Amino acid sequence: MKTPEFLQIHRVEDAVLAHEAAEGLRATRAHVSPKFFYDALGSRLFDAITELPEYYPTRTEAAILAQNGAAIADAVLCATGPAPALIDLGAGSCAKAARLFGPLVPRRYVAVDISVDYLRQALATLQREHPAMSLVGVGLDFSTRLALPAALTDGPSLVFYPGSSIGNFARTEALRLLREARRTAAGGALLIGVDFVKPAAVLEAAYDDALGVTAAFNLNLLSHLNRLLGADFRVRDWRHVAFFDADASRIEMHLEARRRLTVNWAGGERQFDAGERIHTENSAKWQPAAFEALLREAGYTGVRRWTDTQGWFGVFLATG
Repeated sequence: MKTPEFLQIHRVEDAVLAHEAAEGLRATRAHVSPKFFYDALGSRLFDAITELPEYYPTRTEAAILAQNGAAIADAVLCATGPAPALIDLGAGSCAKAARLFGPLVPRRYVAVDISVDYLRQALATLQREHPAMSLVGVGLDFSTRLALPAALTDGPSLVFYPGSSIGNFARTEALRLLREARRTAAGGALLIGVDFVKPAAVLEAAYDDALGVTAAFNLNLLSHLNRLLGADFRVRDWRHVAFFDADASRIEMHLEARRRLTVNWAGGERQFDAGERIHTENSAKWQPAAFEALLREAGYTGVRRWTDTQGWFGVFLATG
């Protein structure tokens, strides 16, 4: 049985991350990047979110891939040739990509996530199930730049970016990532999940579930900041807020102060009024034609799309 390899690329030092987080907290409208959600507990909480009845994206995307699996695999292999490298962005538990192993028979699986540590157990389990496959875990914050060693992209590859995470990026940053994914695929293809505009009640329930798991996920960010900054956030002083901004076509998540308070950290502080918010995430919801236009602007010449019967979610294959 082979052994998974692990690489940490462009590891960002805690001091740099702390400076980035502190600058966001000092801004006129306080904000923190959603990458700070994903400490060990945050990653597990997100996995739990994907199991919630309100959170339709995961099961809808999985159904699209299952129902159209043969057609998608044929289209991928037509673009990449046999046994492509499979490059999984934001791999997490690796479960979504593992479902592609059967139809694609990849020569190598490259799991990319912000931290190698979270990938270790997932890849160890995956290696036992696929003892002959080459598995590589890559620690990389691709929200800043997607660039992998040439040895991992030796020939046409499939870049897989499921879960509608492209919605976390502003349009200019989404365009940058799509262009970098095209270069990374090296003449292969991009397979990406995209959430579409739908009734606000459906969207808001998906980001503010009845069990409060998404609220816990959002609030856990404060505990992460306490460790990173040496801050003194008290979770009970804050509440989770999520709503759909129709004009911007996005869900916004915030943390709202329940009372007037001051937060201190090493080298800084910020006073928050009651009701003042920290903006923690955007999740853009696309019209299908608009996202196809974005792919073409990024340089892709061939685009195919599969959707569910309600038209809630799309899986795009982009080539060229």
